[in-house]
Amino acid sequence: MIQTISDEDFRKLTTFIKSHYGITLQEKRQLVTSRLSSLLSEQGYTSFSQFVTQLLKEKDPQKIEQVLNRLTTNYTFFMREPEHFEFFTKVILPELVRKYQKKKSLAIWSAGCSSGEEPYNLSMYIKDFLGPQANQWDTRILATDISQKALTTAKKGIYEVPDTVPESWRKRYFKQIEGSRYAVSPEIRNNVIFQTFNLMDPIKFRTKFDVIFCRNVMIYFDQPTKDALVRRFYDATVPGGYLMISHSENLSKDAPYVTVAPSTFQKK
Repeated sequence: MIQTISDEDFRKLTTFIKSHYGITLQEKRQLVTSRLSSLLSEQGYTSFSQFVTQLLKEKDPQKIEQVLNRLTTNYTFFMREPEHFEFFTKVILPELVRKYQKKKSLAIWSAGCSSGEEPYNLSMYIKDFLGPQANQWDTRILATDISQKALTTAKKGIYEVPDTVPESWRKRYFKQIEGSRYAVSPEIRNNVIFQTFNLMDPIKFRTKFDVIFCRNVMIYFDQPTKDALVRRFYDATVPGGYLMISHSENLSKDAPYVTVAPSTFQKK
């Protein structure tokens, strides 16, 4: 049964989520009540008032994550938006390999990696591109998400692999478990470092990145939140580095990056 939420409790809840996690839900009252009503029942709450008061008082990370998991969609898949991967392999990788011939190290970040398909996919493209030289390079990808649940799935590396994944990759980079369920090979799994990270936090990683993938994440943010995040990404990108976002997203006209391909931007 869908519970009703008072204006005050709705305001408190959505303000808290926006200020801490960037997710804008002020216009999505029906979505909030319909998706959270079952969570209230499961946890034994009889009203939204009781639930919101307790949530904001305790600020229990596990309970907050359950709320965020209900209100956002951790939906992704292998070979998603393939035009990005094509630009990555035909333009970006050749450029980076020339640039880093001596140090043989790439810095790539999958920001908002969800259940892990994107960073594993990137790793496969890199291994394929480098071929026999791959073992000489440090190509480890940083993959972050706010959801512990998504990261647990990602670390397991077990998926239903779609037909869009090339047969040669299925054989080389996966091990069949049963039917269409496959485990990502250790070679690919070990090339991804998973870490919990909230994109609203300052970006203080040790290194700056050659490429940042942040696709289908900013759909949840309002424009000022997006603009602030893009500026943080820009500061975390090496000169000449790239940002890739989803085809369904866009940057402001005054964004510091330069557009070089659809949904692909460069720090000149």
